[in-house]
Amino acid sequence: MRKKTEPWLHRWSRPAIVALSLFGFSLTTYLTVTHFLGQKVALCSVEGSGCDLVLSSEYAKIFGVPLTIFGALGYLMLGLLAGLPLLLKRDDPKAQVQIKETANFLMFMVSSSTFVFSGYLMYLLASGSIGGQPQVCLYCISSAVTMMTIWLLTIFGNTWKDVGQLFFTGAIVAIVTLTGTLGVYASQGKIAAQSNSFAGRLAQHLTATNAKMYGAYWCPHCKDQKEKFGDAKKLIPYVECAPNPPNGAKSEAELCKQKGIEGYPTWEIQGKMLSGERTLEELANASGYTGDRN
Repeated sequence: MRKKTEPWLHRWSRPAIVALSLFGFSLTTYLTVTHFLGQKVALCSVEGSGCDLVLSSEYAKIFGVPLTIFGALGYLMLGLLAGLPLLLKRDDPKAQVQIKETANFLMFMVSSSTFVFSGYLMYLLASGSIGGQPQVCLYCISSAVTMMTIWLLTIFGNTWKDVGQLFFTGAIVAIVTLTGTLGVYASQGKIAAQSNSFAGRLAQHLTATNAKMYGAYWCPHCKDQKEKFGDAKKLIPYVECAPNPPNGAKSEAELCKQKGIEGYPTWEIQGKMLSGERTLEELANASGYTGDRN
């Protein structure tokens, strides 16, 4: 019998997935490095909006760990699974088929999970959950499109014995992933309330625009200023100026001295110094905040 010709999509799907995984891994690794180095991300042209605001929001972390680390691990795993049958060549055709089928199934599981999670993040961008209005984040959209392409190539670039069982498994993975995602964000303590309130959106905006609140732990006016943000006070870009603060807090007294801080609290917004307590409206106006103020 003449050997059946393998469809071109099946022949090239694995190399394509490896290439896309390398792209996604490079993208998320770059964002991780810039996060830990405190550097500005390239192509975020408008400070305090879009990717700047999204990447500095609480939704960009899980238990304090940047999402980009998990993204890089996901892309790395997909790339390894796609390349596994290409690297592990076996003389026994049955053994080679077994390796390919196992890698395909694991790749489908991982890509389905990451695709659903990426879809949820796109919902957050479009719904205005971050910043009070729909956001455009080039890096987030690029990653989501890359992940969707990998998922589609995984499905249509391979031969499946039982398509019904495959999609049943995919549905279970999607439900578990979505439930876990909602549960993880909910377990981070009032993240939705913090991020979606006017105070929360303003605090994220202040962080994204490199604003700073200089204060001291013993200062009653600083405490009152923080309380104006309610549950979102932990999101304030706060700088501790007092030496030897309690509870192991980090002191940046030298920075405060360089900035010429003489009283607390003092806000540094858009290159200007504003002394004393300020209302949320004053801070919003001074920082150029344009989101919802409800």
